Amino acid sequence: MKFLKYTLASLLAIFIFIGSFFLFFLIIGLSSGGEETRNITKEHLLELNLKKPIVEQGEESPFMELDIPIFSDAMPLGLNQILESIDYAKTDDKIKGIYLSSEFITAGMANTTEIRDALEDFKTSGKKIYAYAEFFTQKSYYLASVADHIAITPVGAMELKGLSTQVMFFKDFLAKLGVSPQIIRHGKFKSAVEPFMLDKMSEANLEQTKTFIDEIWNSIATRIAEKRNVSIEEVNAIAEDLKIQTAQDAKDFGMIDAVSYLSEFENQVKTELSWKKFRTISIGKYRRTISKQYAKNKVAIIYAEGEIVSGKGTDGQMGSETIVEAIRDAKKDKTVKSVVLRVNSPGGSALASDVMWKELKELKEEKPIVVSMGDVAASGGYYISCMADKIYAQDNTITGSIGVFGLLFHIEDLMKNKLNIHVDQYKTHKYSDLGNISRPLSEDEKNIIQKSVVNIYDDFITKVADGRKISKDSVDAIGQGRVWSGVHAKSIGLVDELGGIDEAVAEAARLADLESYGTKEFPEMKDPFEMFLNDMSQVMVKKAGLENLQIIDKTANSLIQMTQKDRIQARLPFEIQMF
Repeated sequence: MKFLKYTLASLLAIFIFIGSFFLFFLIIGLSSGGEETRNITKEHLLELNLKKPIVEQGEESPFMELDIPIFSDAMPLGLNQILESIDYAKTDDKIKGIYLSSEFITAGMANTTEIRDALEDFKTSGKKIYAYAEFFTQKSYYLASVADHIAITPVGAMELKGLSTQVMFFKDFLAKLGVSPQIIRHGKFKSAVEPFMLDKMSEANLEQTKTFIDEIWNSIATRIAEKRNVSIEEVNAIAEDLKIQTAQDAKDFGMIDAVSYLSEFENQVKTELSWKKFRTISIGKYRRTISKQYAKNKVAIIYAEGEIVSGKGTDGQMGSETIVEAIRDAKKDKTVKSVVLRVNSPGGSALASDVMWKELKELKEEKPIVVSMGDVAASGGYYISCMADKIYAQDNTITGSIGVFGLLFHIEDLMKNKLNIHVDQYKTHKYSDLGNISRPLSEDEKNIIQKSVVNIYDDFITKVADGRKISKDSVDAIGQGRVWSGVHAKSIGLVDELGGIDEAVAEAARLADLESYGTKEFPEMKDPFEMFLNDMSQVMVKKAGLENLQIIDKTANSLIQMTQKDRIQARLPFEIQMF
């Protein structure tokens, strides 16, 4: 009885806790007047602290405005929210500059470039950008290098060391377990399955990896060199010998402007701005001051982000059902005159990719479509992009990977020789148990799957050839699963222009002959209660310190997706992280 009493008491406490929070934020929402904006009465610097997760499409969550770190730090920040805030601040008299306070940035390299480009544009207003950190990672310094004044604390440091990438191989590990991969692929560069069949990168994979990593580094080094008034050779020399190891080294080599404590940095800024107090405003709070302008005609932005799966998908996934619904909503909306498809995806299910491609193809018959590529738009991500009227990418976007593979595992050795488990069965037809993990594929079965992979690949390059107005042979030559940087993709015809989402929106408006227009985002945001529950779960994950488990879970889910019902995959060979 005591156990039951304590259990019921605990459950009641949880419901009261959740209910209290919900009521609290409901009251806040009502008191704030919904979409009503708030005016800033004093001058501020817009603070960009980008250490929290950055997604393509952010939610307008009540948690964003809280100054309690456990709440505000856990909420993802939308790239759309960052870019809109920077653009609005450019002409806001109460915003006198931007303060970059990020030591770490979770965005990918292309989206970091998109933010950097927005900051470049902000500076045309004559307002300054200030950057301060105790330690700059290479990526955060790449962003900060656009600033007018960069400072590091005396005992701090910064990274400038070049890029590297590594792939983990599981072949020998799986062999010890008695698990055998069964791999069917088409294209010598389609290396997503190499970790299960080799113990190092193939020559083809090493070739493509070296090419795009070198191109991405050249893009980073060139931009840093331009802003710090040094040569690219000097930047490479610093990286080669790791010449910057202290804050003073960074100043001596011209990579920063000052070595100072935070109070000294703030005093300098206050002096420049003739302020008595150092004042900043976060993006979460600043967004409440942004007034939305009504426009009769709109450019729709459809956010296609995450691993491609069939159905609705979950967080971090692009569900075909969800995207199809968004495409149809944009199609039937009479105020929407053209569409930007914002793609940030490594690919995934070939079936789900084809379903979305078909809907986009039908939409294109009525409204122009421009694709804007984020950090990655590869394999299935390129599949859904290729039908667009025009494709934009950053020079360090990862794209291409036009190829297909099938992956199955069998555990016959594990069951028989290691676990002493034996399997017997009856089947009505020869192929009734195709894909059974208790035995290897027969040659006939391998041929059946190989034929399916080849057919899907042929269909893939046919769609690319049609969309890009080039021959199938040309697509096959640059396909074969090969990964390209955005700048290289432009030179071979997979991309039309280098630029970000703003350039893509402007082009979509031009194609629809729009002089005055607004934007409308799809898919539409979750209902407030669902958002509240999702935000609460993120807060609890943050509070419990489970972020690393989420990364492990994401990796495990990718492996699961590769071996579930959509076993024919069009996806990037690996997940790329650059710091």
